[in-house]
Amino acid sequence: MNASIEEIREQALSELQAAKDADAVQTLSVAYLGRKGRVTAFLRNISSLPAEQRPAAGKRANEVKKELEAAFSDALEKLTASGEDDRAAIDVSLPGRPSPVGSLHPITRITRTIARIFERMGFGIAEGPEVEADYYNFEALNIPPNHPARDMQDTFYVSDNVVLRTHTSPIQVRYMEAHQPPVRIIAPGKVYRCDSDLTHTPMFHQVEGLLVDEQVCFGDLKGILTAFVHQIFDPDIRVRFRPSFFPFTEPSAEVDIQCVICRGTGCKVCSDTGWLEVLGCGMVHPAVFENVGYDTSRYSGFAFGMGVERIAMLKYGINDIRMFFENDIRFLRQF
Repeated sequence: MNASIEEIREQALSELQAAKDADAVQTLSVAYLGRKGRVTAFLRNISSLPAEQRPAAGKRANEVKKELEAAFSDALEKLTASGEDDRAAIDVSLPGRPSPVGSLHPITRITRTIARIFERMGFGIAEGPEVEADYYNFEALNIPPNHPARDMQDTFYVSDNVVLRTHTSPIQVRYMEAHQPPVRIIAPGKVYRCDSDLTHTPMFHQVEGLLVDEQVCFGDLKGILTAFVHQIFDPDIRVRFRPSFFPFTEPSAEVDIQCVICRGTGCKVCSDTGWLEVLGCGMVHPAVFENVGYDTSRYSGFAFGMGVERIAMLKYGINDIRMFFENDIRFLRQF
């Protein structure tokens, strides 16, 4: 042994007397009484002493260990009581430091709100692949090759017959192939188009809906979409349907709502018309039913689709769609 137990004791008490704070006392306690401390090492090496010295050395080492444990404990109590320990000087009346808490992205929030509204109306939720066959994205929806309607959608082609879906309508076709009427679903998801400006992004989100059953008419479509608009925006907001064209519905319509900014009086947002377009809809074209094997003499149905970003921009008063994708924490904190 390089040092006697008395030397270890004297050095420990001397260093303890010089300790100024609780951290220093804890460090000394580990240095002398820890698993690799000097007192512990002395006890382990007693077996190297002559046999006649071992009992006395072991007894004295245990006495010193207890003495130092008491000394370190007393020193910690005195530092705490006197306020010299920094940790004892904390003002517990001060407010705590809040931890950042995340929340749902506004697009996720709006998508879930839309889904809940339609679920209360009895619609289920269907999903499908984002990389889609040309057949499901176009041909099965009455948009054959060289059809002028393909120019309405700037498409990302993976190969000659595979695309990034330009709408979630392929989900409806896949669902109808696997299920017989009645059908009542919505199809939320990401879609892709070669477009990017203040109101368009190459990737955006849609929610499309489909209802197929016997004796379904345009009046049913108007009732469901009017109820949806009143729930997502305002029960007093006015709604109108304008004739339009979609290759997979006939007749087709655009749904406009009273401007949520000016309440119909005219402003820059609505181009002084008092109206804002929110979604497209129509009665499912018989050619689409024929492609999935539905009896057109028995069943009819309607479909509709909306851009989630469009709904979110109107609901939250946002004028640049790119803000949803820039991850600016100042913007996201508002939600």
